[in-house]
Amino acid sequence: MNYNLNQLSTQQEKQSTYKALKRLLQLISAERKNLWLALIAILVNSGLLLLGPLLVGHTVDTYIRTKQYHGVLVFGGILLVMYFFAMLTGYTQTKLMGGVGQRMLYTLRSAIFNKLQELPVSFFNQNKAGDLISRVNNDTDKLNQFFSQSLMQFIGSIVTMIGAGIFILSIHIELGAAALVPAVVIVLFTMVLSPWVKRKNATNLKSVGGMSAEIQESLNNFKVIIAFNRRDYFRKRFDDANKENYKTAIGAGLANNIFVPVYGLLSSAAQLTVLLFGIYLISKGSFTLGLLVSYISYTTNFYNPLRQLAALWTSFQVAMASWDRISQILLLETDLKQIDQVSEISSDALMEFKDVHFSYDGTKEILHHINLRFEKGKTYALIGPTGGGKTTTASLISRLYDATKGTVLLNGKDIRTYSAEERTQKIGFILQEPFLFTGTVKDNILYGNPQYKAVTDDELKQIIAEANLNDLLAIFDEGLSTQITSGSDSISLGQKQLIAFMRAVLRNPELLILDEATANIDTITEQLLSSILNKLSKETTLVIIAHRLNTIENADEIYFVNEGEVQQAGTLKHALDMLLEGKRVS
Repeated sequence: MNYNLNQLSTQQEKQSTYKALKRLLQLISAERKNLWLALIAILVNSGLLLLGPLLVGHTVDTYIRTKQYHGVLVFGGILLVMYFFAMLTGYTQTKLMGGVGQRMLYTLRSAIFNKLQELPVSFFNQNKAGDLISRVNNDTDKLNQFFSQSLMQFIGSIVTMIGAGIFILSIHIELGAAALVPAVVIVLFTMVLSPWVKRKNATNLKSVGGMSAEIQESLNNFKVIIAFNRRDYFRKRFDDANKENYKTAIGAGLANNIFVPVYGLLSSAAQLTVLLFGIYLISKGSFTLGLLVSYISYTTNFYNPLRQLAALWTSFQVAMASWDRISQILLLETDLKQIDQVSEISSDALMEFKDVHFSYDGTKEILHHINLRFEKGKTYALIGPTGGGKTTTASLISRLYDATKGTVLLNGKDIRTYSAEERTQKIGFILQEPFLFTGTVKDNILYGNPQYKAVTDDELKQIIAEANLNDLLAIFDEGLSTQITSGSDSISLGQKQLIAFMRAVLRNPELLILDEATANIDTITEQLLSSILNKLSKETTLVIIAHRLNTIENADEIYFVNEGEVQQAGTLKHALDMLLEGKRVS
């Protein structure tokens, strides 16, 4: 299945802004009450502000022109009280939306992270970690900024515009029509340019993700950079990514600021039209000075929000571009779902491959016509040249991937019928390059063994001793309390392998896969591991992937894997001959 987000972004049908916003609001449906309260507050705020110019115009015509200053003071007091309540409602909606934004940020990041945990290994093989981090951190923050700072202001500006437009048209229809002509031009201009602005921001966000990916890759591999003295190589790669981000940022910046001067020009044109037309109507006696004052205020109330909308609309387009990138992840579904047993398949083996084919990308087949049978309690070895398909076969055994064709059986049942918990309890996997989390040796052992989470250190030591792993724990100076930092040199690669070994063995799996598990340890420790493996339960099946033949000399059966095909190798000498021949061919 294609999980490449960059390809999906071009293949997916462009969703309308309305549908995108609707899906986003569904995600934060728990905030519905706060959103309604904030909306009510902004409506009251806009209503109070819109009532002001009408009262000002009435005061000018009724009290100022007739020099009734008592009325001026009364209406001045009314306006003061109105604007005080407008301030309170504005503060209320700001506080409410700030909380909504932060909770939405928390919800979004949790949803993305939980979705990432559901996706299969193939997803992470097709996407860069830095870009995913950028989506989790940067893109969600863009959405938070819009919801916290812009959404209610956006709605308030629209409400104010509509209210001001109604007042403008109701006071004088001809003058109102003339005042609103520039607004029609603004709407058309916005409709035409908005998709372009959104594309520019999406491209910029993509380049930010690419730059994050370059930083993450160079920092993760800094030891190699130093060893080969290739700072120049990664410096050039980062420089290219930085230049690309600079170019897209310039493009996005120009797009984001294009609305402001155009909106400003057209709003000034509208105010000038109102002033000239209003003076003409006053000169004819069909208009009053107070109405003109109110009219100019309403025109300002109509076009000032438009100027704000220029910036807010840009913020909205950035938020929607961010949401597009986020929703690409949230819409994905794993292709490793649990299925129901369709029909009973007879097999008394622990695991069996029945005419299995596999392809990573759906085009180039990596494995073809694989038939394997692993009996309980036996040791099997997979050997062959690099790239022959050994690790891919092991990945199918542990269901990191599903077969493209054919069936993989576990205890006579399709492996896809097992839940993730059942399958991982039955199958242990020790990788060639083990990954450990920051913490202690104990933390990393418990990571793979949650059933021991409540045990004390002494109880865990007893469990380790009963599993014949005491000698491995003794290698660490501080035992279970030895500190480990992910990605650092606090312990050697071989020691990391030993922790991964203990983590897997303590689960007592029915099938244990060792993918070059002894490649990074010395011969004496390798012999110690061999003795531990020999003491495993007689029901445990071992599948060993190795290049060093001394690690498979005690295997019950040896399979030779090359060019996507598997054949029984027979004796160790025969296996060696096949391996040498396979290397010459490859």
